[in-house]
Amino acid sequence: MVDVRDTKILISKKYKFSKENEMEHCECRHTMRTEKERKVLMTRLRTVEGQIRGIEKMVESDAYCPDIVMQVSAVTNALNSFNKLLLAAHIRGCVTEDIREGKEDKVDELCSMLQKVMK
Repeated sequence: MVDVRDTKILISKKYKFSKENEMEHCECRHTMRTEKERKVLMTRLRTVEGQIRGIEKMVESDAYCPDIVMQVSAVTNALNSFNKLLLAAHIRGCVTEDIREGKEDKVDELCSMLQKVMK
């Protein structure tokens, strides 16, 4: 398991282009992850990506429907595992740090996010 206690959230300036190609400023939140933490997350995402490509090939080759459904279920489980890692990192790092700093609104943000995720 990755130690995420050093994870930090940063607010940084990010620029985007409007329809008129003018640069606009927006505030964006970022989480600084360790290289090890990033590697674990990216490995999981690449695994999911490979599974999705496999499902595409199954559909293209007219594979048996229950076999495809099982592969889709495996992708769903892999994404759920990814979310569990990410959420644990968020709670141990970002939420804990903000609570220590007296920013109680982080708990409300977490609860709101969980309500949306667990529909």
